[in-house]
Amino acid sequence: MSAVPSSSDRDFNGMFSLARMQVSDLAEVMAIENDVYPYPWTHGNFLDSLYSGYELWTARDAAGVLAGYLLLMLSIDEAHLLNIAVRRDLQGQGVGRLLLDHGVALAQEQGLQSILLEVRPSNDRAVVVYERYGFAGIGVRKGYYPAGESRREDAIVMRLPI
Repeated sequence: MSAVPSSSDRDFNGMFSLARMQVSDLAEVMAIENDVYPYPWTHGNFLDSLYSGYELWTARDAAGVLAGYLLLMLSIDEAHLLNIAVRRDLQGQGVGRLLLDHGVALAQEQGLQSILLEVRPSNDRAVVVYERYGFAGIGVRKGYYPAGESRREDAIVMRLPI
């Protein structure tokens, strides 16, 4: 995979464009976040990530409508995929793959060796997507996710060597 251009916008065959997330994107981001996750991130979580300098990217369709987003934290030798979401009506149409490809390209550009993520075991679809992409389970974080009624759900820790 080639290095990511330094420009803030990239166009993908006229279908979707990727751009760095801005504070002005957060209303649309929150609409998707609240729709697709049972325990969504808060507006404050996104603001903190933006102000911390993490890699936050949006994918928009040709009409400029938000299709999905990616949050990636880069560290010394590994990236951590913190959040990725695709609008419900566009799931299964390659937007998530586009975002993952971009995250991998960003990590490669920085010379990182792998990408780490956590996923709910109950999120079968996401687990399958990550496995197909090449991520492999490397462990479990006990009680990582809220699960309602004061319960917690474990997280599968997955890693993709790059």
